[in-house]
Amino acid sequence: MKKWAIAVVVLSTFLLGCAQTISSVPSSEPSSEQLIRESYVSVADNAKREYFVYLPQGYADDANKHWPVLMFLHGNGERGNGLDELDFVKTHGALYEAWVQKKPLPFIIIAPQLHMFGMDQKGIGYIDNRDIANVPQRQVQGTPAREALYGSDQAMSGSPQAQTLGSIPPDGWERVEQDLLGMLDTVQQNYRGDVNRTYLSGLSYGGFGTWSLASHNPQKFAAIAPVVGWGHPDLMDSIAQHKLPVWAFAGGRDNSVKVEYFYQGLNKLEQLGHKVRFTTHEDMGHDTWKRVYASDDLYHWLLSHQLSDRLATTDE
Repeated sequence: MKKWAIAVVVLSTFLLGCAQTISSVPSSEPSSEQLIRESYVSVADNAKREYFVYLPQGYADDANKHWPVLMFLHGNGERGNGLDELDFVKTHGALYEAWVQKKPLPFIIIAPQLHMFGMDQKGIGYIDNRDIANVPQRQVQGTPAREALYGSDQAMSGSPQAQTLGSIPPDGWERVEQDLLGMLDTVQQNYRGDVNRTYLSGLSYGGFGTWSLASHNPQKFAAIAPVVGWGHPDLMDSIAQHKLPVWAFAGGRDNSVKVEYFYQGLNKLEQLGHKVRFTTHEDMGHDTWKRVYASDDLYHWLLSHQLSDRLATTDE
């Protein structure tokens, strides 16, 4: 065989070996996010429904890794039958940020849909006039434009504590508490959720639901963040007793859930010796949640808390 032919054979063999070596090296790219529909039967009406489970980037890469869990409770306008209306849950909040805006949140997100409970019979415009076709969708490339802020011509002014509390909106998340607890158990067992790093947050109706669920089950969560939904003073004893970290958010120009109603519950927590973090966005209205969930601060704060640290402190 001529020398040039031998050289070609040797070079070909070398290149083939390199190709095989490269192909055997694991890809440095993490696995993509996933959005799964999980089925359940609701205790509230014995009907079959579904909820979203968001699995973060990299979830599929390590079968032994346990991930922080964030349960997100939506607002009044995203209610539905938990089946063909479930996509409304992607409209706002943590799931919208993670799935639609591709914010790299390192949480397994549980995003259920609250039953209508007659809200579709009350002439509520933002429910009656909504269209599933307008729900923001995840794009193959890039992200959709964010919805504009509501805006307000109301002047900014500090609000004193209300002398009497407003009424907590009826037919909310408190009616499906057992469903929510079942979802937590399922995700922690079947999706490698970290019991030690399980968090709860919700907006508007979901903010009220956050206070309620946390008050009845303070041992389940490492920290909570109710957004534009105030907590009744009667819910605070167990939260204080279990030293459950709270970061509450309100809008200074919010005419739907007024900031002055927050103070009685938060002051009750402080009277019980529990320190509270409370942020009022004075320049924002009811959609304060858009800024809160779009930022990184909330998620960093949640992850700074672990249930085991609090339990150790409580036992002292």
